[in-house]
Amino acid sequence: MVWENEPIQSGELAKLCEHELGWKRTTTYTVLKKLCNRGILQNDNSIVSAPVKREQIQQYKSHAVLEKSFGGSLPQFIASFLGNKKLSAKEAQEIKSLIDRHKEE
Repeated sequence: MVWENEPIQSGELAKLCEHELGWKRTTTYTVLKKLCNRGILQNDNSIVSAPVKREQIQQYKSHAVLEKSFGGSLPQFIASFLGNKKLSAKEAQEIKSLIDRHKEE
């Protein structure tokens, strides 16, 4: 929510979290404090912003899941993620393009 609304006053963030997530004001401030301590968010004079880009957080979380749940194996993750799901030709081509762009030479 911070990335979508930054910069945002902490009181407004608390109201937004109450409305969207059902969080109490104290819960929002507790989570905000923890994220500020980790350097993910900052709260400067009650103005909350994110010095770390959303994409960086998503990348970190993705790597953590990959390591913890799949022993770092991307093929195992993809097989588990897909399960019995079929990919459209467009999705398959997009994934192939991604692999080609990230392939070691």
